[in-house]
Amino acid sequence: MALRGRLRLAAVALALTALGGVALAAEPEKASTGKPQADEKPLGVVELFTSQGCSSCPPADEFFAELAGKGDVIALAYHVNYWDYLGWQDTLSTKENTERQYDYMRAFGSRSVYTPQAVINGRSHVNGASRKEVDGALARMDRTGEGMRVGIKVSRTSDRVMIDAGDAGNGPSDAHVVIVYFDPPQMVQIGQGENSGRSLTYWNAVSDIQTAGMWHGKAQRYELPMTEIAKKGGCAVLLQSVGKDGMPGPILGAAFIRKPDRL
Repeated sequence: MALRGRLRLAAVALALTALGGVALAAEPEKASTGKPQADEKPLGVVELFTSQGCSSCPPADEFFAELAGKGDVIALAYHVNYWDYLGWQDTLSTKENTERQYDYMRAFGSRSVYTPQAVINGRSHVNGASRKEVDGALARMDRTGEGMRVGIKVSRTSDRVMIDAGDAGNGPSDAHVVIVYFDPPQMVQIGQGENSGRSLTYWNAVSDIQTAGMWHGKAQRYELPMTEIAKKGGCAVLLQSVGKDGMPGPILGAAFIRKPDRL
């Protein structure tokens, strides 16, 4: 669902600053607590930009649920708000999610945004509904050294979470440590708009994004309070390079941050 034909109609709604699986019932916890383990490198990171108001998005959301359920990919869904004018306000969208997609648009040198868009490892984007394109991009980047190059290990004590980012060796030397919070799987009944009457289950819908620190190419530890992690539905850490213009760049490492069963 491209914006080119509708962008003018949604000019007010799009006023942004220049800143920048199938087995859902059988395995409900794998989206946030399945593989990869804390000391393993995932195959890659898939960031899906989607909307409840986009008629092209349900196939992408269903495929994304499979990715999240498998657990060998850090799968994060960013619900955007620029299709709200079509008659349904996305219940999971945030302004920050939309801004992140616009930042990627500028980083890629694109002229517009669209849904469903899947950004792979922060390096390129493909149609989020295309299993072939998403799987192909993940496999190609893993094969060519554009996958997860830096290991991230997550451990915890009773009151804190420790994130240990590895050494890059002769690789990249600077990145942001980005903490991405997401909701547990939830079903939404859509009452209006292009998907009116449908009940859809959404996985790993991003609710907040925070930068926890800087990484400079050498092994380093970062700490977060356990109480903050425990309040969220799920959490992931991304080691993401950032361009001189502040736009997001390649993701070098990633891991899920597991919640304790109880505090």
